[in-house]
Amino acid sequence: MFDVDGTLVDSNYLHVHAWRRAFHELGRDVDSWRVHRAIGKGSGKLLRTLLGDDDTERIGDRAKELHSRYYLETAGLLRPFDRAPELVRELAGRGVRVVLATSAGPDELEVLRKVLDVDDVVAGIVSGDDVEATKPDPEPVYAALDKAGTAPEETVFVGDAVWDVQAATKAGVRTVSVLSGGVGAAELSDAGAVAVYDDAAALLAGLGDSVLLG
Repeated sequence: MFDVDGTLVDSNYLHVHAWRRAFHELGRDVDSWRVHRAIGKGSGKLLRTLLGDDDTERIGDRAKELHSRYYLETAGLLRPFDRAPELVRELAGRGVRVVLATSAGPDELEVLRKVLDVDDVVAGIVSGDDVEATKPDPEPVYAALDKAGTAPEETVFVGDAVWDVQAATKAGVRTVSVLSGGVGAAELSDAGAVAVYDDAAALLAGLGDSVLLG
């Protein structure tokens, strides 16, 4: 199973900028590095991390609306990471059941699917609307396991964030991490990633020796 933002599609920093604009418009200035550190969590958890419970209750819905608007305004800048679609297609061609697991809502997911263009080979997609609890809660991973029809011990999660590793580990799934989301290798390994690659292209190049086929 694959995370999408920051793993297959170069979108994390567009999310950071969109959240920063949303917070600024609402009179809440949050440092960009703090926003980046929270990327990969579901929007509700991200807002509570950055604004606290009270502000999230007061302005959280509006912040989500503004973030989505500003993010979609930059959709023309979205692109797959180098060799990311080829990685998905190669795995599917080898008989691996590939499921995408993302916290994105419907509008964002539609754009990501068009950019990535692998719908014809994936076994399923789990989005933020399919679960009540988002990463680092394991519910998205459990939902992806259901889509794939595989057991945790025979499944690998590929993601870019510590939250991916934490969610997968709680579900009994191993994680392979990539650095393309902007999180360091040491932090990902310390969280429990069994292997760390630079990006999708590096993972594809080393696929024969990776746990994805082992």
